[in-house]
Amino acid sequence: MDSPEPESTPFAAVSAQTSRLGRLYQSYLDKSTPYTAYRWVGTGVLLALFFLRIIIAQGWYIVCYSLGIYLLNLFLAFLQPKIDPSLTQDEGLEDGEVASTSLPTKKDEEFRPFIRRLPEFKFWHSATRAIAISFFCTWFGIFNVPVFWPVLVVYFLILFSLTMRRQIQHMIKYRYVPFSFGKARYNQRSGH
Repeated sequence: MDSPEPESTPFAAVSAQTSRLGRLYQSYLDKSTPYTAYRWVGTGVLLALFFLRIIIAQGWYIVCYSLGIYLLNLFLAFLQPKIDPSLTQDEGLEDGEVASTSLPTKKDEEFRPFIRRLPEFKFWHSATRAIAISFFCTWFGIFNVPVFWPVLVVYFLILFSLTMRRQIQHMIKYRYVPFSFGKARYNQRSGH
């Protein structure tokens, strides 16, 4: 016998469509994961379009500045280790222990790989999403706050240089390198 279909509320229909679109979006993200270079090229093109929009429109400098600060924050999280060695060293000193949080320098020390606080894929995804949202904001006059843009540029450059200097000093002090180029690579031989 045919049973009557349960009544579908508008909320349930919207929820089902949102769920379906979320799954479709996630499947495209999953498919793009192995193509690192292409993802970053696409993000670079989107960023170039955003800068072109800012230059041609001669406005939305505060949106551009906010995007720059956010991208700087993401980049710093990308450079930092997941477990900050300065914090673990301080915790060890509070307990009366001497904590060794630097990377191994001798053959008998334990190897600890560099694990990022913000993985590359999440960095790319957050940066691309932020650039797209900023590009979208440049089409609305409410976000075009009048500001003297050279002050923002100088302030951003000062903030960038001070922040990166502090980060590089932290990397030197705790002896970690967040990049894999320049490091020794060992090929696996078959049969060994």
